[in-house]
Amino acid sequence: MAAIITFTASELADTGDLYNWTDYAYPTDEPDYQCDFEMDPQTFHTGLHTAFYIFTFLLGVAGNGLMMTILLRRWRLLRITEIYLLHLALADLMLLFTFPFSVAENATGWLFGNFLCKVMGLMKQLNLLCASFLLACIGFDRYLAIVHAITSMQSRRKRTVHLTCSILWLVCLALSAPNVVFLTVNVESTNTSRLSCFFHDYRNHASNWVMTIRVLHHVCFFLPLAIMSYCYTAVVVTLFKSQKSQAKRGAIRLALLITLVFCFCWLPYNVTLVIHTMEDQAVILYESCESYGILQQALVVTESLGFAHSCLNPFLYAFVGVRFRNELIQLLCKFGCRRVCMPFIRAQGHSRPPSSDGVTTTTSILI
Repeated sequence: MAAIITFTASELADTGDLYNWTDYAYPTDEPDYQCDFEMDPQTFHTGLHTAFYIFTFLLGVAGNGLMMTILLRRWRLLRITEIYLLHLALADLMLLFTFPFSVAENATGWLFGNFLCKVMGLMKQLNLLCASFLLACIGFDRYLAIVHAITSMQSRRKRTVHLTCSILWLVCLALSAPNVVFLTVNVESTNTSRLSCFFHDYRNHASNWVMTIRVLHHVCFFLPLAIMSYCYTAVVVTLFKSQKSQAKRGAIRLALLITLVFCFCWLPYNVTLVIHTMEDQAVILYESCESYGILQQALVVTESLGFAHSCLNPFLYAFVGVRFRNELIQLLCKFGCRRVCMPFIRAQGHSRPPSSDGVTTTTSILI
């Protein structure tokens, strides 16, 4: 069914799922344009996100849930990086648990009332702010442990890490609090009865908060990326100068993989969002209705790619380590999966390197 969308050059709405920018208007005196879409954008939005959210939700909950279970079983014996991993898994689960609500909203509109609208918006914003900085903290901790192994012994204490994580959560909570104020449930637009969870109230203040969210999102990507790039580059250089050749190759590959995956998942969305913000501010203008539609679909696809990072973290940071893999196998055996786990147990018994080789030690330090 065709859809007529009327807008001005600075009124074009962002239909990306992160905050459902549908029908968000920016006052302007510019002439109106009409776009007649042969395919309802919501159809593309719903079909893509339903499949993506179901897969990511199942994989992410399983991976992060297993990681949290393993870490909590030895709570008092956690290493410093594992404390960060525990907080990271919690942040990712907060995002993942909003996915079923997003699927339902894309299909039928928001049906869960004002309270859950505010809670889901708060949880999603908390993850986007907190998870990236936790990844930066992990990179910085690896930098201290490898590049400044002796001088950092005083600063790398569990009490300091717990305090750092607590302050990070409080700061991110304060920055996410405006979502609770501005997010409300209302009719999506004048020509439909669908309800949406969006920034419907306090129009001028809400529009300022929308732009602030975009700035925060860019800061929470580019700043952690810069920290991770510097720290892992220093780690790679230090390991490259070491004598343990086999160990350093695995650790260097892991450091590069962590940085590249983070960049691959979130860079496309940030670039697309920058273009969208520039068009909203009339720095550049939409050339046609086709360019408007392409941008909306690009926001949906690139945002989905960014969200996928929440289910990749356990495999990048935890399960790649020998200690984590052993504990995961033991946990699965305890849950009744012994027949499935036995081949992996035998394979590990035959392939375990001697302690003098240093492979396990160096790779474990990196993660």
